[in-house]
Amino acid sequence: MTHTATQHSETPQSGAAASSEVELAIGGMTCASCSARIERKLNRLDGVTASVNLATEKAKVAYGDGVEVSALIATVEKLGYSAAEIVPPKPEPEPEPGAEPSAAEAAAGDGGEEAEGLRRRLLVSAALALPVVLMAMVPALQFDNWQWLSLTLAAPVVIWGGLPFHRASWTNARHGAATMDTLVSVGTLAAFGWSLWALFFGTAGMPGMQHGFDLTVSRTDGSGTIYLEVAAGVVTFILLGRYLEARAKRKAGAALRALLELGAKDATVLRDGREVHVPAGQLRVGDRFVVRPGEKVATDGAVVEGSSAVDASMLTGESVPVDVTVGDAVTGATVNTSGRLVVEATRVGADTQLARMARLVEDAQSGKAAVQRLADRIAAVFVPVVLLIAAATLGAWLGNTGDAAAAFTAAVAVLIIACPCALGLATPTALLVGTGRGAQLGILIKGPEVLESTHRIDTVVLDKTGTVTTGRMELHDVHAAEGVDEKELLRYAGAVEHASEHPVARAVASGAEAATGAPLPVPESFENAPGLGVRGLVGGRAVLVGREQLLTEAGIDLPGELSAALAEAQARGRTAVAVAWDGVARGVLGVADAVKESSAEAVRELRALGLTPVLLTGDHRAVAEAVAAEVGIDEVRAEVLPQDKVAAVRELQAAGRTVAMVGDGVNDAAALAAADLGLAMGTGTDAAIEAGDLTLVRGDLRVAADAIRLSRRTLATIKGNLFWAFGYNVAALPLAAAGLLNPMIAGAAMAFSSVFVVTNSLRLKTFR
Repeated sequence: MTHTATQHSETPQSGAAASSEVELAIGGMTCASCSARIERKLNRLDGVTASVNLATEKAKVAYGDGVEVSALIATVEKLGYSAAEIVPPKPEPEPEPGAEPSAAEAAAGDGGEEAEGLRRRLLVSAALALPVVLMAMVPALQFDNWQWLSLTLAAPVVIWGGLPFHRASWTNARHGAATMDTLVSVGTLAAFGWSLWALFFGTAGMPGMQHGFDLTVSRTDGSGTIYLEVAAGVVTFILLGRYLEARAKRKAGAALRALLELGAKDATVLRDGREVHVPAGQLRVGDRFVVRPGEKVATDGAVVEGSSAVDASMLTGESVPVDVTVGDAVTGATVNTSGRLVVEATRVGADTQLARMARLVEDAQSGKAAVQRLADRIAAVFVPVVLLIAAATLGAWLGNTGDAAAAFTAAVAVLIIACPCALGLATPTALLVGTGRGAQLGILIKGPEVLESTHRIDTVVLDKTGTVTTGRMELHDVHAAEGVDEKELLRYAGAVEHASEHPVARAVASGAEAATGAPLPVPESFENAPGLGVRGLVGGRAVLVGREQLLTEAGIDLPGELSAALAEAQARGRTAVAVAWDGVARGVLGVADAVKESSAEAVRELRALGLTPVLLTGDHRAVAEAVAAEVGIDEVRAEVLPQDKVAAVRELQAAGRTVAMVGDGVNDAAALAAADLGLAMGTGTDAAIEAGDLTLVRGDLRVAADAIRLSRRTLATIKGNLFWAFGYNVAALPLAAAGLLNPMIAGAAMAFSSVFVVTNSLRLKTFR
């Protein structure tokens, strides 16, 4: 059993009543009807809402005041399953050598132990069952008294090999329930019991007894027919199916485990000027730690010393290392590739981006899509219906043919073919793999219901600043007056602007430095003119940089060519900056928020998915239309106040459109929540990430298209799995009841239907 910790939180509900949430690790579930029974029983308790997931072997339970966690656990245990609360780990001192593993560590190994236990049982059962099946199928191998050797070999397979099924079946029967294990246990014990009767009280135990093998039911003397190969073969095939299932489930959850294991194990902390090695779990906010080249950043923090390039590919999927220097934020688990860094911890433990990512992934894997809820309801009534069909098959064959052996064979085939284990695995395995693959690519899917939204989306609303654009101003246009050298214009303008903190001033200064390729001169004097620009003395020259009004107030007029350049820059959505010195206008600079390199390609990809892009911004219409034209968006909603963004989304929805919203700021949070699908850029604010349905860890808009493609593909896989699992049962049951399936072939087919579903889900790991 694999489980990882998650929060035990208080969340407000309607009225004054508060609701708590707890996650329980459930042991002993073997099929969809097990999880459906537990879920149904928990949901019958007052004030309790529960969701039980077979693949993750967990129950997520919200409960009101007056309900104790111990009562929830007792309810599960009364049904014959084990339950334990999953408690989030707290930062602890380094464990003593030889200490017992923590509950979380012990839990993490359970999935591997389950698969290993099944593997041992499978290998022993297969070794014993193979000769039994061969002797029954090949008359040439049937020497005198071969049937007694078959009994000797088959008995341990049916009793010990099938013990997990018998035990689960007995536990459920004591609580008045029937599950898939009931079908396997009843079917194999019935076949084994019939064989014992035929050997000891019928004619099957006589020396020289011969026995043919047929894929369909054939009429024989009941007292001379044994079904040891059916009993041993079915147990072995179903053990094989369960083992492959357990391995596949472990593989499917590997992305989450890998995510949890990404973090650094220890850190080099600076204490009183000395470097001290401590476990990463002991770091506190405010600690300063050293990260050398090749080492992992121990936790989220800000660089306080040094510069380097940081490889964040394991978190974001982005292959190019990102340059960082003093003041830049770094994320825990990323790798320092070059220089030495000193980082101050800003988030530790469960607050780090890595922990939040893991929580989002796990929450998504634990949830249930609406299609799965339907499958659970079907599975809950399926087993009793199958038992009735098996009884009716037995009665119908006996009534019509009087052949007890043929009647019994058909009834056993019905019991065995009907196990809808594949139905219970169809959704959870696809969710495990899809959300895990998303996490590897920097796409965090909040829950399974998100998948169902993605195929209905027809419109995608893109916030401009920080989503389509970088959110940083850059110098785009330089218009020098006649006779003025462009580099000289930039040198004087950049020198004065360098002393200002305004985003436009910073854009001019960094653009000037890059264009001239030399350090900017330091002004002898500097003065800020609020709302207009800056004044300064550079190399003995009085320089003005700012709005046209700043020059007008100083008695400086713009000549015709510069007026035209200024008007053109404004028409293209640029912020136009006029430059003058010594009482003469010398040039005009155009500054704008830079469009991300990937945005135009992202818009093309979104269109290819059948989506209509809409640009939404609080910026001026001219700016918005210039950006929209550059990336290929036709529909623009500009000058929208932050509080009106929700209204804009609602307006599109009222027009019959199903809307996805992509944003990154606090002002986008409400719109992200109002949209049918919210995609939050992970480079944005916590409020936006909290409000989104999908989080895109990278600040690259192309990931939005990837996220929608992955979500649609995961949903398609779920639907394909359910179609196969349910269609298989519907098609196979009449064949078994009609006597057209040997029970052993039925057992093999049933086992491999589960394997098919899990393997189909694992194909999502190849998503690019």
